[in-house]
Amino acid sequence: MGATTAILGNDRRMLMIEFLQEKDGHAELRDIVEYIAEKEGDTDRRHRKSVYVSLMQTHIPKLEREGVIAFNHGVVTLLKIPDDVTVYMEVVNKHDISWSAFYMGTSLIFIAAGWYLENLPLLLAAIVYLAISVVHHRKISRLI
Repeated sequence: MGATTAILGNDRRMLMIEFLQEKDGHAELRDIVEYIAEKEGDTDRRHRKSVYVSLMQTHIPKLEREGVIAFNHGVVTLLKIPDDVTVYMEVVNKHDISWSAFYMGTSLIFIAAGWYLENLPLLLAAIVYLAISVVHHRKISRLI
């Protein structure tokens, strides 16, 4: 398994990489745990403990084996990011529109066009595309 798959295979690994990038490559594990818990929408003690355990038992060892991070005395250090990982990490500034929102808007335009032109295949395709865009937007919104 390549490092890209090791990172992309789990939202918590992606969030850890994102946080480390924001913190110039170094962060205390407790800060990473808090960040991930906040992004997941649950900061109670029990959930933070769950995040901590999953990072310690699964995610940190996996990323260490891949040479992506180093973990020493409670500090996680980002060593490298595989080139193609950043392509998959949607980074949207506060006032920018995300790609998923853009695709939802485009889908709505095509739904209107399909309706106006009475073109059933276009209408159905646009509705399917809109549904996919909404699902993706909800997933991304939870992480942002």
